[in-house]
Amino acid sequence: MARTVRINPSILAADFVNLERDLHRIANADLVHVDVMDNHFVPNLTFGPQMVERIQAVAGIPLDVHLMIEDPLRWAPGYAGLGAASVTFHAEATDDPLAVAAAIHAKGARAGLALKPGTPVEPYLELLGEFDQILVMTVEPGFGGQAFMPDMMAKVERVRAEVDAKGRDVWLQVDGGVDRTTILVAAEHGADTFVAGSAVFRAPDPAVEVDILRELASQHIH
Repeated sequence: MARTVRINPSILAADFVNLERDLHRIANADLVHVDVMDNHFVPNLTFGPQMVERIQAVAGIPLDVHLMIEDPLRWAPGYAGLGAASVTFHAEATDDPLAVAAAIHAKGARAGLALKPGTPVEPYLELLGEFDQILVMTVEPGFGGQAFMPDMMAKVERVRAEVDAKGRDVWLQVDGGVDRTTILVAAEHGADTFVAGSAVFRAPDPAVEVDILRELASQHIH
């Protein structure tokens, strides 16, 4: 199955005071990655539903919401109901990931499952059919600007092999330390959806950087 490369800039690296401006600077991106943190599941606090609703209103491209929060069954459907195209929650935050995925789907959004670096993927491989995206974190979640963890590529390969073997249409996303160098590594190991924050928003022209990253990944995807 031919794979499509998606570049999803993370607004965690944008200028929060000029967020609408920065969103318009990435109008050529595939989706905009919105990190929702609750200062409990991860030691940082970012956006809530009101902010995400406003981002949705002005972004101009679909929202890829990443919930780094406790109790996703309670909160995830609300974010999906705001119009987000995709809502991803953490496997470590729930005892019933299938219920959370079903609740997200019921609101019309794609459901994604995220895994911290220390979380093995094997227990979730048999559940792949219930998800539209698997997010392999390539940094510890909670803060932007961290270094890419190349040892996560074995996990990416494992997910890719299972997705391909079962013929699933599941996006395989990596998030953390993605730049012109590391995107090549992640693409070669099977990722097709890339979250890039600092690499995009600290570039002289974020839109140009999005195109460069997409082209680099497209050349190395198998």
